[in-house]
Amino acid sequence: MRFEDHRAASNVTSSERHRRRVGEGTPMSRARFLKTAAGVVGGGMLLGGGGVVAAVGAPRAQHKPKALQVSMVKDLTGPDQTGKYGMAATDLGVPAKTPDGRLLFVFGDTWEDVPLGKDWRAPVALYSETKDLGTGVEWSGAVGGSRARQLWDYQHDNPAFSTVLPSDVITLGDTMYLHVAVQNPYPDVAWTEIWSSKDSGATWEHTGASWGREGDPGLHPLFQLVSWALADDGYVYVYSTKFDRTDSVIMHRVRAEDIVNPTAYQPWGYVDGKWVWGKWGDRVDPILDGKFGELCLRPVSGKWLFTCLNLDAAGIEGRVIDSPTANLKDAPAQKLIDGVSWDQNDPEHGKVAQCYGGYIIPGSTIDDLHLSVSQWENPDNEQPQGWHYHVMQHRVQGLAG
Repeated sequence: MRFEDHRAASNVTSSERHRRRVGEGTPMSRARFLKTAAGVVGGGMLLGGGGVVAAVGAPRAQHKPKALQVSMVKDLTGPDQTGKYGMAATDLGVPAKTPDGRLLFVFGDTWEDVPLGKDWRAPVALYSETKDLGTGVEWSGAVGGSRARQLWDYQHDNPAFSTVLPSDVITLGDTMYLHVAVQNPYPDVAWTEIWSSKDSGATWEHTGASWGREGDPGLHPLFQLVSWALADDGYVYVYSTKFDRTDSVIMHRVRAEDIVNPTAYQPWGYVDGKWVWGKWGDRVDPILDGKFGELCLRPVSGKWLFTCLNLDAAGIEGRVIDSPTANLKDAPAQKLIDGVSWDQNDPEHGKVAQCYGGYIIPGSTIDDLHLSVSQWENPDNEQPQGWHYHVMQHRVQGLAG
């Protein structure tokens, strides 16, 4: 079974892209998508969509839920926290440790004032030199100086695409690699690509690695939104899913030195009754069935920790596993952030309406886990006064190892 090129050919006008972005007319927009998809999480309902490949492996084992202590440490973004960097409205905040020892958080669609407001940028990034996560992440500066600049220049809503959103960032030696999904328009992915930085995130260059453009390897529909981490065997293990939160999780691996070679990624497939690594374009099967959003895979405390937005479970959950190839269907899923309705919204106690993200902040342990969690609410798309479009830091204690 070979990959197909799912790159979307677009003849949509720029004005139509704008209507899709701001939520006018029938087509899906970023605003409407987050209101519906994340809102569905909060309501505990399901989004439609099916898997590309039939489910493989044993059903997930049933485990008694474990009580966790979940608390909100602080707001990480908002007018008071990040307005001074020209990014009062932003989301995601994918964190990684830089080669020089700081923390870099990479954010998605960002505006100076309110969602869909002034000076649209994405991605942007902030630095932190925080050592004690328990006291809360403090910002020490932005990529770009006093004002957060877009990590590389491009025009939003151009004829080829609308915006560029981060999937995950990894540091290998003295180089940082950022995987992004190019939207046409959100949440339809036109192609994905990798950018790199050799100065701890201050400047970024295209690596030449991309999937889904003309002449590229085909973009598998579940290889759009990725999370990756380096293992002791020298491989970077990559979990991924579809960007629109309607499908399952698959896995690839790639040698660290080949991370910018698109055809070097090896798919994990179930062939002749066993799981095997193949070559790019070979069969790949779900390692976890369902409907997933943002993913985060990290080695933590001698184990591996996988967090994800799970639409079926209505919230952000975590699984502790021994290795990236462990059977996720046998790993107990523990609810970290409870996606609730707005009348039950209580971020202080881990009940977050329209939650998404859920990225593991470096310095976390399994016993003392810190996450960057996003929340979106924009009722009317018209310069809202009571809007929520921000990132919070949540602390989870008592996670089973």
